[in-house]
Amino acid sequence: AACAVAVAAALALLAQRAAGSSAAPPPAPTSVAAGHVVGLAEDGGPRTAQDGSGDGACKKPHVVLILADDYGWGNLGVHRHFNRTEDQKQAQAEVHTPNLDHLVRHGVLLERHYAYKICSPSRSSLQSGRLAVHVNTVNTGVTYWNLGDNVSGFAGIPRNMTGIAQKMKEGGYKTHMVGKWDAGMATPQHTPLGRGYDTWLGYFQHANDYWNEGMPLASTGNLDICENRFVDFSLYNETYRGPVTKAIRKELGCEMCPGHLQIPNIKSQVNATGCNQLHNGSFSNYCLSDSCYGEAMFNQHAVNIIHRHNLSHPLFLFYSFHLLHTPLQVPESYLSQLDRLVEESGGRPIDSANRRLYAAMVLYMDTMVGNLVAALEDRDMYRDTLIVFMADNGGPVYEPGSANNHPLKGGKYSDWEGGVRTNAFVSGGYVPEDRLGKAFEGVISIADWYPTLCTIAGVDYFDFEANATNHYLFQHGLPTLPPVDGRPQWDNIVSGANGRPDPFHLSERALLHWPFKLVTAKQEYSFYQGELFPNCTTVMEYSENGPLFADMKIFGASMKLSTNETVQDQLTLTSDCGDGCLYNVLEDPEEHEDLSSDPSYADIRSRLLQTLKDMNRGIFSPDRGSATLQACLVGADLGGFYGPFVDSETFYAGLEPLSSQQQRVRDKVKSDITGLNASLDRIPEATKEEFVANHGIKPGGSTLDSCLPHI
Repeated sequence: AACAVAVAAALALLAQRAAGSSAAPPPAPTSVAAGHVVGLAEDGGPRTAQDGSGDGACKKPHVVLILADDYGWGNLGVHRHFNRTEDQKQAQAEVHTPNLDHLVRHGVLLERHYAYKICSPSRSSLQSGRLAVHVNTVNTGVTYWNLGDNVSGFAGIPRNMTGIAQKMKEGGYKTHMVGKWDAGMATPQHTPLGRGYDTWLGYFQHANDYWNEGMPLASTGNLDICENRFVDFSLYNETYRGPVTKAIRKELGCEMCPGHLQIPNIKSQVNATGCNQLHNGSFSNYCLSDSCYGEAMFNQHAVNIIHRHNLSHPLFLFYSFHLLHTPLQVPESYLSQLDRLVEESGGRPIDSANRRLYAAMVLYMDTMVGNLVAALEDRDMYRDTLIVFMADNGGPVYEPGSANNHPLKGGKYSDWEGGVRTNAFVSGGYVPEDRLGKAFEGVISIADWYPTLCTIAGVDYFDFEANATNHYLFQHGLPTLPPVDGRPQWDNIVSGANGRPDPFHLSERALLHWPFKLVTAKQEYSFYQGELFPNCTTVMEYSENGPLFADMKIFGASMKLSTNETVQDQLTLTSDCGDGCLYNVLEDPEEHEDLSSDPSYADIRSRLLQTLKDMNRGIFSPDRGSATLQACLVGADLGGFYGPFVDSETFYAGLEPLSSQQQRVRDKVKSDITGLNASLDRIPEATKEEFVANHGIKPGGSTLDSCLPHI
């Protein structure tokens, strides 16, 4: 009763505040919050478990929100049900996720959890509480800026949308983030601190190198206007906001210098297991230690957050893995451990180099989750914790992504179930005992976690700031900000009810109206991977038959694998649903039987087509501008690191001045990049196409995968 009264009073106050709000001017940079350089500030309060408000009135759970990147459906142990055939037995021998499987057995498996088909839109959806179609549907580069729109004219989430961490802070939570952001970078408001996190250790873009945090072509498939010269690795808190330096790396457990050079970053400067492969005399040969692996530093920092957390307040920790996104890199020790586990499980040695790397990365991720749970148990926090685990999209099934969504169809970049239906579960002591070990079949969107966690935290999930800003946007003829349209799902998870039985806008090309799903237009990666993928057969054929990566960009321009549309479709295994394929995904979750030609389903298909057409009129699609030289110049001034470049003059704090050598490098880099940007419009398409062919994305290019010699 006390909790209900407190929450009601808080919501009444928020409503009163909203009623008195006025139009918002263009936003100014948001202030930031607590922490030392790497460690966290001790609040000085007692280390006894109390409620979030500190008065004992009502207990709020700690929340650990874990987001895996590019996690294949078939790469989670609990989804490998069968071991009747030799391939099924081999698949089980390769997939080792004991910690995740344990959490599922002591939690609730979310079998119908949906996200968007690519990274940034899903992450924008999670942080803002909007379906991706109402916040961001594109993987825009972080250097983009539209000077005519100071709210939405950037990559990621518009400036004046309220982030989930801001809401959790209203509920009394201490908020921390570790890992991949990918929801905007241009201004301080776009950063995790601007969205409400007290501290953040991580990187801004789709991916980076796991060992030196640079931006090789293999990380994202993009070459930006800064020529991928910079490192993407930052630490932000109250007293320090800037790059992760050698000293900070040391505090995080990495004693070695990664030796990153600010040169056009096409080929990774280290190999898959962290050994120098420049061989140009700039650095002597070296191999980085396991503790220098990016995920090792993330995990060390997250465990420190838990160990140092003041239990007078509930904890909200967002742990956003880089794993399992490309580039496929992992410590050698985990490859050896995987080989041993496969052998002990009765399996054969893995025949694809990429499948072996991906499986070892899955093993590594599972171990890191185990470390988090152990830290929670050490602090006696686990019994009061809600753990939410999910992936941002289906696994990438092109080379070199190398995930496997078996038995689902398709993968990342497609609207098939393999692209948008993701691994997910809830666990921890907060989950009711009578739900442990159960599966929840209700439909959940990644956007639903925003209102779900707000409800648990006792705060209103209505976005008052965005609503107030819309008056200004309307007056200036700019796109207005859609409201939060995620739905609270906790009661549904507990009761087993489906909270999304009505039309659910998956993308501009797909709609789910349970149990029917409409898929339209061309869909890339329209195939079933089988039990073991990739394998020696697919490796030998991919250069001619695909599947290859289809989202490569050079200086912002999309580069096709072929100028021949038929060949392009062949290399990306694209099929065309035209104006609509129809599936009953309850009875046919693998999308084998297209019902669109069955007269008995004509009315359903027609109705869903009209619904999708109507919903598509409301897609949020602001002009996000173009790549901006200013982003590169600020990056050079930071010593070769990506970071906010608009309204950022007073944002950075605690940085050491550049040495004379660093200043010389900065000046050279600025000169080179400025010269490049002055000539971008004169670089012929043939040069760009040659670049694509020479870097392993086109048939005849370098090897993206290989058969291992012991097979």
